[in-house]
Amino acid sequence: MRNMTSLLASGIAIAALAVGAQAQKMAQIGMGEGGSPHVKTEWMVGGAHIAITYGRPYLKGRAESTMMPAGLPWRTGADEATVITSDKSLTFGTVTLPAGSYTINTQPGDREWMLLLGTLKSAGQWGVPYVPVLELGRVPMSLGRTALVEQVTYSIDKSANGATLRIEWGTVSVSTPFTIGS
Repeated sequence: MRNMTSLLASGIAIAALAVGAQAQKMAQIGMGEGGSPHVKTEWMVGGAHIAITYGRPYLKGRAESTMMPAGLPWRTGADEATVITSDKSLTFGTVTLPAGSYTINTQPGDREWMLLLGTLKSAGQWGVPYVPVLELGRVPMSLGRTALVEQVTYSIDKSANGATLRIEWGTVSVSTPFTIGS
């Protein structure tokens, strides 16, 4: 009986992981000039189709403080601007993005990071230098730690009130909740 219960619990855990894995699709869309793969990751959350397109640089043993300098806006990826696209409005803190495409930057900090959301001026827009006049607003991000993540990784986790955007690189994990409109 105990073996049957363990087998059943294992089956449920595997099924739960399979459902979670199906919620996210990642496709490589090319390589950047610096050797970073570029991907498009897609989710269906709260009835919205959300995609993030970004370059995934490798840490390659470099210091996190050098790659993610505190107090300076960062494209939070490599090469072209990191872009979030949704077919429904998304609200991060006090910043509401109507359905469409927008840039994602962050500003690392010692205790808290800021998510910087901006206007996408044109397809293929470069990620640096940061252009403040395109900024739509800033939202605080919670700062945590994780096991070493070699490449920049974006995730969207479902929550009871919407979803959470999570970004991880090195031993840094930052997140901020958001809601999905109609």
